[in-house]
Amino acid sequence: MTIASELADHPRRAEIRAWLETNPSPSGRQLAEAGLVAPHWPEPWGLGAEPALQLVVDDELRRAGVRRPDNTIGIGWAGPTIVHAGTEAQQERYLLPLLAGEEIWCQLFSEPGAGSDLASLTTRATLDGDEWVIEGAKVWTSYAHRAQFGILLARTDPDATKHTGISYFICPMDAPGITIRPLVDMTGTHTFNEVFFDEVRIPRENLVGDPGQGWSLGKVTLANERVSLSGAGALWGMGPTAEDLLAAVRAGGGTTDPLMRQRLAGLWIEGEVLRLLRMRTVAAAVAGVPPGPEASVRKALADDHGRHIMELARDLAGAHAMVSNTGPMPGAPDAGGWPDAMWSFGFLFSPALTIGGGTAEVQRNIIAERTLGLPHDPQV
Repeated sequence: MTIASELADHPRRAEIRAWLETNPSPSGRQLAEAGLVAPHWPEPWGLGAEPALQLVVDDELRRAGVRRPDNTIGIGWAGPTIVHAGTEAQQERYLLPLLAGEEIWCQLFSEPGAGSDLASLTTRATLDGDEWVIEGAKVWTSYAHRAQFGILLARTDPDATKHTGISYFICPMDAPGITIRPLVDMTGTHTFNEVFFDEVRIPRENLVGDPGQGWSLGKVTLANERVSLSGAGALWGMGPTAEDLLAAVRAGGGTTDPLMRQRLAGLWIEGEVLRLLRMRTVAAAVAGVPPGPEASVRKALADDHGRHIMELARDLAGAHAMVSNTGPMPGAPDAGGWPDAMWSFGFLFSPALTIGGGTAEVQRNIIAERTLGLPHDPQV
């Protein structure tokens, strides 16, 4: 049986489709209570779904035109860690509102002096009676200005080794003593923030897991990924694809520049390689095979590919690329199905693709060491 036929004949497809027909415009809370937001989570928050059922749920949601709540850090990272190590009280309090998108979450990991070397963080948490007192600073915190809660790593044992003295907390973002300062990037938008903690007090019960378990729980947070057939867009799975750019060029009458034509052909080839890697990853997941090296390779290739898409779109636009709301083929509205504003945003945002979420250099070191078996960098 092929993967396509296995998914088409999945025994629960009719059940999910019937639910969506009965609930054609479900709220985030309804989706969460039905287990459709994170179907791979255990019941009662998910369906305990194996990869094939996850893909079926994704497929039926797309078919019905239903979108999941937007709470990337909460659903993708915070929630799975609370499921893994949170107390029953923490799970009851946080998981359903998180899944429903009623409470937005941020991640308080990176620090001004501890980015790629996360274990060198210096933010302190000191127990004072029934409260933890937090002192320190975090940086590059996405959506801190919108979030109700954050997952926080802080050092609770300064005398322990740097990996064993860290603990993991749930931090209310409206706690007294928290100051949030925006970091506006060159797109003109405000996503990132600096966050400062000045004697911030959070309840003792907001510790997740045991004291000193923060490093291992942080790895749980960063390892959680959901199997999905979506995510081909240039901007970390969002926005235009290479095919969208090619469609825009066709709609605009094409190009006679031989160098541009060669770059467009190369871009299409890159997109096909990434599509096949993605399908290989999905096929392995459906078959119950652990992720192979293609997952790491795909991450490294996808970031470069996203930059290539936007750089070529900018070069096609020429001087117009420096003007707000200008697409790759000036005069052709909604190029490739995307408004000009998205292309214009992508021109400016794309340099971040090989930096955010782990730099391209760090990603290649991981591939070299863990996939190819090459030696670690020498200690200086």
